[in-house]
Parts: sequence; C-alpha cells; structure tokens
Amino acid sequence: MKYNVVNLILKTDLKLTASPTKVRGYIGNTFKDYPILHNHYSNDKFLYSYPYVQYKVINGDVLIVGIDEGADLVKKIAPELSVLSLDREYKITEKLIHEKEFDIKPSSEERHYKFITPWMGLNQGNYKKYTNTKSWKDKKEILNKVLVGNLLSMSKGLGIIVNKRLYAKTHFDEKIVEYKGVKMNAFTGEFKIHYDIPDYFGLGKGVSQGFGCVKQIFDEE
Repeated sequence: MKYNVVNLILKTDLKLTASPTKVRGYIGNTFKDYPILHNHYSNDKFLYSYPYVQYKVINGDVLIVGIDEGADLVKKIAPELSVLSLDREYKITEKLIHEKEFDIKPSSEERHYKFITPWMGLNQGNYKKYTNTKSWKDKKEILNKVLVGNLLSMSKGLGIIVNKRLYAKTHFDEKIVEYKGVKMNAFTGEFKIHYDIPDYFGLGKGVSQGFGCVKQIFDEE
C-alpha cells in the first residue's frame, strides 16, 4: 500500500542533547488539540496501534516522521515552530521538509537495514525466554522471530496485508537503554528481510519516542 510520508528535520542553534521523549512531550503539549501528535486519546477516540507521528533525535537534529494523516499534520505545525523548550531552550534555525509517497509492502528481493537507534524488541514474555536461553544461536532465533513479529505489527497498524511468510537474518549487539525510567535490554545492528520499509520508520517498543529507527543499507554489487 502507498503512504504519504513527511520527514521534518529541525536544526537548532545548538546540537540537541534532550531525548526524543522530551521533544514528543513538548510538541504534544504545544499542540494539545491534535491527539495524533502524542497518542493520548479519550475512550471514544481511535488509537493507532502504530504511531503515525514519530520523534527522533539524530546527530543532534530533531526528525519528526509523519505518515498519511500524520504527514499532513506535521506539515501544518511546521510553520508554527520557532523554539523547542526542552532541557533548555533551543532556537530553531532551519526547517527541512522531505515528502514522498512510499509503497510499504513485502518485497520480492531481500532488503538490508540497520537500526540507527536501539531496538527494543523484547517484551515481558519473550524477555524471560531470551534471558533463560543459554545458546546464542537460540537467542538469535528468538530475536529473528521477534523482529518479524514487530514488522507484522507495524503492517497491521498501517492496514497492510502480509500474505507471505517473512524470515529475518540478523546481526545484533546487546545494549542497555533507559525507557520510562527503567533500564531495558535493547539491540543495535543490522538485518535483512523481504520487506520495503521507509527510512526512519520505527520497529518494536518506544517507536514514537525514537527507538528502533530503521535505515536501509545499499549493498555494493
């Protein structure tokens, strides 16, 4: 299925040291009338299972990814942003908007990706299974299945039907991160899979707050 995707890059007078969580909080509080920006809905509102607006901090710049309705909204609020009041006040010096239509779907060819921010794939259930598994080969198999599950969850949240079985090839390193004040196991590294994922989309837990951010690697022929 084809989706309109907007990447809004905010450059500031100083390189950002605040987390994407703080950026999300500031944007959400500034534009409270748009629940899609912060995912806080009342009971009678529809809640996307996959965030249509995602916040990242990459190389000291803010990146806000908007998908479909989220893309329209990101473009709408962009002119109204002049500062970011986070751990300090950052003056926005430049705004770059990239808009493109993506066909997000399983692919006939294998694609190569890397996580440019830590991926939190483990939940309470599979974390115990992972930590109790001694063999790294078996741990790797668990992570491969979790990654495929994350991709299927993303697909479901976007309304994409996946009618083929997916397999992942991965090379990950463990990393401890802090999420909602709790230290958690996360992973960095690369993976290959037959699926077209737009750059900067997130997989796993904490997607709206910058975790699990994906970028394609183009292998040399």
